[in-house]
Parts: sequence; C-alpha cells; structure tokens
Amino acid sequence: MLNPDKGFELARKGTNGFHAFVARTGDDTFRGAWPLQEYRDDILYPISFDQAGAKEQMRVFFDAAALQAKGTPAGELKRVIQERFKTGHYKVPDRAGVSYMLSPILRTYVNPEENDSVATANIPHVMYYAPNVSNEHIGGPKPELPPPMVPFVIMPGPHGYFIQMLGLTEKEAINREYEEMLAKLCNIKDAWCVPKPTGQ
Repeated sequence: MLNPDKGFELARKGTNGFHAFVARTGDDTFRGAWPLQEYRDDILYPISFDQAGAKEQMRVFFDAAALQAKGTPAGELKRVIQERFKTGHYKVPDRAGVSYMLSPILRTYVNPEENDSVATANIPHVMYYAPNVSNEHIGGPKPELPPPMVPFVIMPGPHGYFIQMLGLTEKEAINREYEEMLAKLCNIKDAWCVPKPTGQ
C-alpha cells in the first residue's frame, strides 16, 4: 500500500512469495534524458514481482516512493535513481524470474526512452527478467515499432525484461473479471478510462 507520507507499506502479507502493488511513479519514469519536471497524478502502474525481483528490481519503485514522500523534487529524484542504475546500486536478479502485469489497466509513459508522453492501455502481460538480452537475440521487432503481440525486450541491458502479451481470450477474461473496478476508475478520472478498441 502506498502511504504518501512514507512510501510503500505492507497492506497484507501473502503466502506465495509474490509482492503486488500499484506504483504512482513507475520505473519507466527514470528512462531517457527528458527532464522529470513534476510528479504526475494520473499514473497507474500495477505490477508484481517474485522473490528474485522483489529483492532487486522492486527496490527502484520503493526507493522512488520513499524519496518522493520525503519531498525530493521530481528532477532530483530522476537524477538520483539514474545514478544508482549507473553505479550498480541496483543489482541484477540472481536467477531467472517473472513479474506479472496482468491488470486490465495501465497508464504510464508510451516511449520513455524518448519523451514524457503518457497513455492509458489495456495490455495485460508477463515480464521475464532478461539481463543483457536484446530484441536481436530473440528475433524481436525493431525498437522504433509499437509493441507487437510477439515477444519483445524492453530496457535491454542488466535490468532488461522479456515481454509476453496475453492472448485475446485471456485479456477478455481479465476485462470481464474487473469490469466493476474499471468503471469505478473511469468515474474517478477520465484518464483512467480504458480506451475502446479501434472501430468501436
């Protein structure tokens, strides 16, 4: 649970070793050279990590939330986190593992390596830790193309992820299961309305 005054706190202890939360400042905030000028109030970044990812990858989210709660200016936060990546403060997971992003809604940066434009998307997917793997290694798409349905790699380098989108049947089942939640979010903020598929 995100406490605006402290950062993330334990809301409920699970039994399977996974850690699930909704970040309001995702790790993609720290990609690219564009300046982070303010903390957005419309980011929704539901994510979970297994034990290996919780030990390493998840620390970025928790550090960012704690620094933000302490009043660190947005631009300074981005500088600090980027510096921690460069110096190896954030380690590579010690084994293969998985991060689920199976929520029916995600609002975050579209192409964070290039700019700060954001969008709301309905793209439930699974991420596998893929240190130092590139799209070329897996025959994936060129980085300038939009995310496809075929697997691809983001953040190539020590903290890279291999992305696998869910199929249409699974995606529709998730949308049905969380229909009530999606309606509530849409009522709270227009930016949290899931965009309708093209042609509807």
